[in-house]
Amino acid sequence: MEALSHFTAGDGARIAYRFDGRKDAPVLVLSNSIATSLAMWDSVMPDLVEHFRVLRYDTRGHGASDAPAGAYSIDRLGRDVVELLDALELERVHFLGLSLGGMIGQWLGIRAPERIERLVLSNTSAYLGPAHYFDERIAQLAHIDDMRETAEGFIRNWFSQATIDARVPAVDAFRRMVLDTPPQGLAGAFAAVRDLDFRRTVALIDRPSLVIAGKDDTVTLPAHGEAIAAAIAGARYLSLPCVHLPNVESRQAFVDAVAAFLLERRVN
Repeated sequence: MEALSHFTAGDGARIAYRFDGRKDAPVLVLSNSIATSLAMWDSVMPDLVEHFRVLRYDTRGHGASDAPAGAYSIDRLGRDVVELLDALELERVHFLGLSLGGMIGQWLGIRAPERIERLVLSNTSAYLGPAHYFDERIAQLAHIDDMRETAEGFIRNWFSQATIDARVPAVDAFRRMVLDTPPQGLAGAFAAVRDLDFRRTVALIDRPSLVIAGKDDTVTLPAHGEAIAAAIAGARYLSLPCVHLPNVESRQAFVDAVAAFLLERRVN
């Protein structure tokens, strides 16, 4: 396990990252959901480091990365990844992104395919409107002092009621991640999601792709995942019994599917 490090992106923002796993393994980059940090992957790390050198980073506006004021763009979030790979002298990597991370993954597949070996897009959308919903959320965040109500809204969208009622420790961990997210960082990321529309261009992705959806996801609907998989030539599609976080609610099936796809071995 290595310590948290930082690099400086082209616009001066400092982005936090860390490596886990042996240095001779293929590199897998993990990209987090909105309102979380790289800690969202903690539960699957023991499985992933058996096969990969895992590179996690905090999306700008989140975790230990800088949270510049103003609207972010999916182009800027994607270039953060490319610049991170450049700084670490990594030519090609596997990439797994969930939710906002999956939107960044789509950008990479469209705009920087030469940097991607295989692509996993989990619980994400090529377009997530309407714009006025995000404008309202951004306006609210400009005057917010207490993120508790915001955190509870995310928890309801991320987990089944049964998981919440069972007081699974992961729920508290994810609640804390939301509470620790700077409001202006969350607002900046909401702007990137608001302005994103890959419904036509996602078909340009030519990297081997696995699209994962949560059967009960009410944010990035299963239909959104199905549409992405249908648009990408040769893409595989997997629906798991969960809401928005299969890495928590369907952990074993999730890591088995990811490893099988990236390593090209079958899971019985």
